[in-house]
Amino acid sequence: MKRSLSLILLAGLCANASAQENLSYQLPPKSILDLADFQRPPTVSMDHHNQNLLLSFRNTYKTLSDLSQTEMRLAGLRINPVTNISSTLTYVNNLKLRKVAGGEEVQVKGLPANPLIANVSWSPNEKKIAFTHTAAKGVELWVIDVESATAKKISEANLNANLGAPYSWFKDSDNLLVKVLPKNRTALLDNSKDLPTGAIISNATGSVSQNRTYADLLKNKNDEANFENLVTSELVKISLNGKSSLFKKADMYEDISFSPDGKFLLLDTLQKPFSYIVPLDRFPTRATVTDLSGKVIKVVNETPLNEIIPKGFSAVAKGKRSMGWRGDKPATLYYVVALDGGDPANKTEYRDELFQWNAPFDQEPVSLLKTPQRFGGVIWGNEQVAIAYDNWYDTRNLKTYLFNPSTPSATPRVIGDRNMQDIYADPGRFETKRNEFDRRVLAIEDGKAYLIGAGHSKKGQFPFIDELDLTSLKKNRLYQSAYTDKIENILSIEDLKKGKVLVQLQSKTDYPNFYFRDLKAGDQADKQLTAITRFANPFIGLKDVSKEVIKYKRKDGVELSGTLYLPAGYDKTKKEKLPLLIWAYPAEYKDKNSAGQSTHNPNQFTFPNYGSFVYWVAKGYAVMDDAAFPIIGEGKTEPNDNFIPQLVDNAEAAIDAVDQLGYIDRQRVAVGGHSYGAFMTANLLTHSKLFACGIARSGAYNRTLTPFGFQSEQRNYWETPEVYTKMSPFMNADKMTTPILLVHGEADNNPGTFTLQTERYFQALKGLGAPARMVILPKESHGYAARENIMHLLWEQDQFLDKCLKK
Repeated sequence: MKRSLSLILLAGLCANASAQENLSYQLPPKSILDLADFQRPPTVSMDHHNQNLLLSFRNTYKTLSDLSQTEMRLAGLRINPVTNISSTLTYVNNLKLRKVAGGEEVQVKGLPANPLIANVSWSPNEKKIAFTHTAAKGVELWVIDVESATAKKISEANLNANLGAPYSWFKDSDNLLVKVLPKNRTALLDNSKDLPTGAIISNATGSVSQNRTYADLLKNKNDEANFENLVTSELVKISLNGKSSLFKKADMYEDISFSPDGKFLLLDTLQKPFSYIVPLDRFPTRATVTDLSGKVIKVVNETPLNEIIPKGFSAVAKGKRSMGWRGDKPATLYYVVALDGGDPANKTEYRDELFQWNAPFDQEPVSLLKTPQRFGGVIWGNEQVAIAYDNWYDTRNLKTYLFNPSTPSATPRVIGDRNMQDIYADPGRFETKRNEFDRRVLAIEDGKAYLIGAGHSKKGQFPFIDELDLTSLKKNRLYQSAYTDKIENILSIEDLKKGKVLVQLQSKTDYPNFYFRDLKAGDQADKQLTAITRFANPFIGLKDVSKEVIKYKRKDGVELSGTLYLPAGYDKTKKEKLPLLIWAYPAEYKDKNSAGQSTHNPNQFTFPNYGSFVYWVAKGYAVMDDAAFPIIGEGKTEPNDNFIPQLVDNAEAAIDAVDQLGYIDRQRVAVGGHSYGAFMTANLLTHSKLFACGIARSGAYNRTLTPFGFQSEQRNYWETPEVYTKMSPFMNADKMTTPILLVHGEADNNPGTFTLQTERYFQALKGLGAPARMVILPKESHGYAARENIMHLLWEQDQFLDKCLKK
């Protein structure tokens, strides 16, 4: 822990401090360190026949060494050009297998030394599990035999994972289609010492092109050449015994998708020209269907460079989009086309049209459905039954349709019409099941479909399963959880006829574990649940803290809520006055009813991460976590038109609520947030006197640097300059008098929150004499990952809070 932070600056903070420090990494106090330095339980994957569990283990944190690998940032990607895989990937470092029915965990034998495992995938017959291992000089393909729990390598370290998962299983489960580095690949260009050969030129053609601020874009011709080099692959067919043969010559293959019957392949390839103003997901693409020999059957789609997109969150690109295979048919593509040109400003009866196209694609596509709002997705069932969604962002409306794919002329039946933000009216998600093609389709039994809901309501959270009659559209509730001391998350219906359901149970002190529930066991409680996992609580130090959801109202009557933590052993009768920490993140709404709804559940397991204030309960603080901060704009009024006053009203209501319980000293209250929560924090400290200090991490503070929208704001700066200016803490830095701790990752990759935002805001505060401290964490992106940085962050926050809040 000897390496120094790249930059820590102070300006007149709570105590006297020098203008600049060179500070080595520090550890937080033991009460916080014991909680933060935990071992993460494994994640679990189960085969579709409920026979075997795969347990994946990984380290709780990365290290600075992990973040210091060679990296190139191109077209929105962050790539390690040595290993040819994302430089931001979090790896699994061990795998174990276990029978679902019980028994001991079995260590997978033959794993590579010091494994860096990613891209784990079961074979179609579930007898094998493939994964990639990132070796020193490249990515290898490995396969596990499930029965023997033994792994073996089947390729050299030549996979190209720069565009994501580098392989797909053939349907026979004996072969894999793999993206590998071209044999004649040229060296990457390094122009760091070259003299420029000319200017870099971009043109504005006169067309409106309102793009948000993206990170890691291409900047010059060398970037273009290196990007093309890094994403170009050959497609190779590799058998389980390691035998390989060339399937397709080198190209910029992006997505690989086999048809449900396994006889065709949909290949998406990137095309030129590239762009310097948008990332690769808006580069030109070509979609081609081939047979299993690689022979081209049909070019089924070509999309142009998409630098210009209409204004609005319901805007989409012209041409075919959302192309994929129908899961219920052997080889049928579907796709969507915008009937309004993708522009929300165009008034049309129907916005989108859904088509299907049968192999071998020598006939015209068939129209299946037109949607009056923007197409939002489809769940295929069978020849007669499918579910479609459409939505419209400005009204927050979401509709659900039942339609017959075999009778396009029939009018779709509306089975749901609601405000998408109205969580109390959420009917749940449709359950799916594996079909004969091993694709997930709508689960249908005797003319009925099934909905699994989270069950949020005014009285609490009670998840449910509903049966929907597809003829009458009447619902029948098959099961509703009645727990009041824990949460039962219903994950899937594993066997409809037997009533076997996969659930996850947790409480505030019980780590989430998986169970099978027998819906037909009646009142026999001992038979209702069968444990699958038994993970222990890694945060025993928090088991005795007080945790409750409190509900209160804003001055305009909007109902709010938050989760309140009090230290273990706190006497609620004596009511010692504690300092209070509030952590929040603003959310925009179009109506007060939705804004007042709550998803808080006191029985949710307390799992603090690096960004949590909950750690400080162990140091004697009261903590209000995830306090509701709705910003509401009804009718033609946009939420941000009244952002500041609503922000302050939310904060005042939260403080009042805890103060009325008698637990806190309202003169010792701090607020904090990450990203948009950091933006919120800076505004609260600027425009109110409610807080003694604040912590703002990885935020944006000057909205003129995000001129074409931010968060849920669709208007640009030139349409509403007063909104952008008033909402910008940077523009109001002269009003800041409250201590603030500003933290940012040195390599932030999030659109709109470039590290420059914090640096310039701090310079403004310092120049105006405001009390501030800035900490730049080396190598970190928008979320922080390295143990050294995270532990020091916790120390920084602890020191800052103690100085500003402790008596």
